[in-house]
Amino acid sequence: MWARALAGLLAGFFVAAAAAGLVAWLPPGPWQSAIVASMIAFIPFWMLAALWAFAFRNGLRAWAGLSAAAALGFGLLWLLRGLQWVQ
Repeated sequence: MWARALAGLLAGFFVAAAAAGLVAWLPPGPWQSAIVASMIAFIPFWMLAALWAFAFRNGLRAWAGLSAAAALGFGLLWLLRGLQWVQ
C-alpha cells in the first residue's frame, strides 16, 4: 500500500505536471493566457493521479503505469514543441 501511495505522490506529480502543461499549451493563443487555468487544474490532476495509483494491483505496477503515463505526457509536450504546434 505504501508503494502505491508513494507512486501516486511522486510519479503522480509528473503526470499532473504533464497534464497541466497540455492544459496550458493546447488552447489557441499564447500559453501565457492559459497559465492560471493550468495551475488551478494541476491540483485536481495530481489528486486523480494519486487515486489512480490505487487502481493497480501492487506498487510496482503503479510505479510502472504512472511513470509510463508521465513519460507519454512529457513526450507529447516535447513532440508538440518540436513540431512547433505550440507557441
